Formats: sequence, C-alpha cells, structure tokens
Amino acid sequence: MPMPRTAGRAALRLGAVALAGTLLAACGSSPESSGDADGPLTLTIDLFGAFGYQESGLYAEYEQLHPGIKIRQTDTEDEQDYWKSLQTRLAGGGGLADVQALEVGRIASVTQKQADKFTDLTAYGAGALKDEFAAATWSAGTTKDGKVLALGTDVGPEAMCYRSDLFKAAGLPTDRGELAARWATWDGYLELGRQYRQKAPAGSTWLDSVGSLNAVMVGQQKERYYDASGALIYENSPAVKAAWDASVKAAAEGLSAKLDQWSPPWNQAFSSGAFATLPCPAWMLGYIKGQAGEAGKGKWDVAKLPGGAGNWGGSYLAVPGAAPHKKEAYELVKWLTAPEQQAKVFRKQGNFPSATRAIAQIADAGDPYFSDAPIGQIFGEAARQSPVQVLGVHDKDIADQINNALSEVERKGTAPDTAWSNAKKAVKNALG
Repeated sequence: MPMPRTAGRAALRLGAVALAGTLLAACGSSPESSGDADGPLTLTIDLFGAFGYQESGLYAEYEQLHPGIKIRQTDTEDEQDYWKSLQTRLAGGGGLADVQALEVGRIASVTQKQADKFTDLTAYGAGALKDEFAAATWSAGTTKDGKVLALGTDVGPEAMCYRSDLFKAAGLPTDRGELAARWATWDGYLELGRQYRQKAPAGSTWLDSVGSLNAVMVGQQKERYYDASGALIYENSPAVKAAWDASVKAAAEGLSAKLDQWSPPWNQAFSSGAFATLPCPAWMLGYIKGQAGEAGKGKWDVAKLPGGAGNWGGSYLAVPGAAPHKKEAYELVKWLTAPEQQAKVFRKQGNFPSATRAIAQIADAGDPYFSDAPIGQIFGEAARQSPVQVLGVHDKDIADQINNALSEVERKGTAPDTAWSNAKKAVKNALG
C-alpha cells in the first residue's frame, strides 16, 4: 500500500475525492454505514494511504456489477493516526467501517492479539482463496488456529526512484542499468551521493531523509525486530545496526534533505527538486505521481535497489466483527483483492500485487511517467528475491521510534548514541 502503504506501507495519500457522485470522502472521519431501507446498500471502507481503488475506477466498476451496492470510502493521511483511531473504535465497538485496512506492520498484532475483534472470513468461503496469494501474505493474515482475518492487497518490493534530470545536471549517469551497477552496494550509493553533492543543482540534496534509507535497508533482511521464535531482538539485530549506521553516516555527511516523510514540506519537495533519489517500494510510485504532478512526468526513473532485494510495506483488508454488513463486506474484499483488480491497481497506481496470478499479468508493465521504466520487471524481480520477513506484534511501533530517533540526528544534531538510547526508551514505553 500502500502503505502504505511503512511505513509503511505506511502507504499514504492525500484525502479522498468524490467519484461519480457515489464515493463520498471524509478524510480522517469515523465511518458509519448508511442506506435507505428502500434504496441501495452502502458499504463503507476505511483506508490509509494510496490503495488506488478510487484512482483505478474500481469502486465505480463494482457498483456497476452490483446495482444494489454503493461504496463510501474514508481515509486518513497518516497511518499512525489511522491505527490509533481504529484501536479506539475497536475497543468501543462503534464507528467501524464494513471494511478496514491494515498495514503489514500491524497484521501480527491483529492475528495474535485482536482476533476476536475481526471476522473469520472462512465463514464466507475465504479458505478457497489460499492458492491465489503468495504463501507469506496468506499466512500473515491467518491465525495459528486457521482463522483468516484479512486478505492481502499488495506487497512492497523495493527499488530506487531517482530524478534523471537532476542527475544529468550534476554530471552523473542517468541510465538505470549503469546506476544499478554503480550502486550495487549501499557504500556505492553513498559514494554517488557524495559526488552528487559536489555538483548538485542549488537547493538539491541526494536523498529525502535518512529515515527512508533506514526503512529500505531494514526491509532487505529476514529478521529485523523479532526472531522466528517471537523474541524481541532489535537492540542486537545486525540488520537494524547496519541500517542505523548507514543512516547516521549519511546524516553526518549532509546527504539528506532532512525532511520527515509524509510531512507537508516533504510533499512539497517532490516538485521543487529538493532531493534526487528516493528509496521506493512499489506503492511509492503512485504517491510520487500525486505529489510531483504532471510536471514531473519523464523526470523520474526507477532502477534496481542497492544491496539486493527487499520489501517495505504492504497492506490487508479485513472485516471487523462489529461490521454492519459482514457478508457483503467480504464479497467486496474478495473482489478488490482478486488478481484482476490487483493488476489494474498496479498499472494505474504502482501497488505491487500480493496475488500470484496478478504478478504474472503485470510482468511486462512499463510506466511512461517514470521514463518508461520496466516497472513490472524491476519490482517483479525484487518480489521474487525478497526474503520472507519475520513479522512481530510491534513491528510498526519499533520502526516508528527508530525513525523518530533518526530524525533527531539529522534535524536536531543529536548524537547518534544519545538518539539510539532515546529510541530504546521510546520503544519500551510504546510496548508497555
């Protein structure tokens, strides 16, 4: 996702926009089901980030296929705000949508601690869909005793997005193949950043934030915050340490624009050229298009990620136990996550499918906005090569606190050791 999809995903998007008079938006509001007893049934779907359903015309298509159904979407720009609101509504049992989105960093919390708050979709036949999804995606949304609580919408295979016009101005190569070779390692990526810094256009830096560098590097490893037994290991994790060290090094060398991701200044920087590279999971493509606009078309390109394949983000759709229209909600979830719809979203928005047949359908996809980059091939290879990550109950909470600490380093000049100590304290508080 979106996240979204992590932060993500934390995949994120601007507010929802009305679609053909039937899709009503209320950014950040609590959804309520509505509908006249003599009129169509209204299904509510509550999202965060760039899921792409509206942009791909899927709601309108579903309504045409189901004349008695109308869909109303609400969304929240920040996944953390979305999750907090969802927790409040789950605790109270009210204000829940028929369909609620879940970021991959939260899915273990749902399956392990909140299963009683969500509908077991096997009651409506979801068990027959198992072979449609990648094994890791399916298992992540399933409890140990076999309850299917959520269906995957997308995953976050990673690449590197870059501004070829800014590279050219700084005297760097722009060919995606040559760049992939030059930055085959993260050391190579940072070295190119130093070269860029010497001749960069005024007001432009190498990358947006060291937080994004940290997130994408951590996403390349199987074990990050928890090990396979469920033990918390982030304090001594080699993956976390390597990402942290590279991030604080980039900050110390002035390679970052010091922009907190998802903040208004970060959004504005897409069109100003404030940074030349952005580690980008597939779901980020749609976000870049939305922020850079038509003026950015042809200026962006996509190349293979330094350091090997990885995954950052992904999302799921679930039906709360208190949802007003469970059966109809499941039918909508089933349709939205079907291979054909996942393929449509990828071609429009960039969110990479979690359905195996959809992955085959988009293998030849290119994107004119990103200089005709073969995004189906680039992200498809990354998805195949990415490790199956160990997901923990508090993955998202830990990632958020580490990112906050890195923001202290690059924006406030906090010493890395002090910032790391602050991160550990914040994680302890967040985990309770």
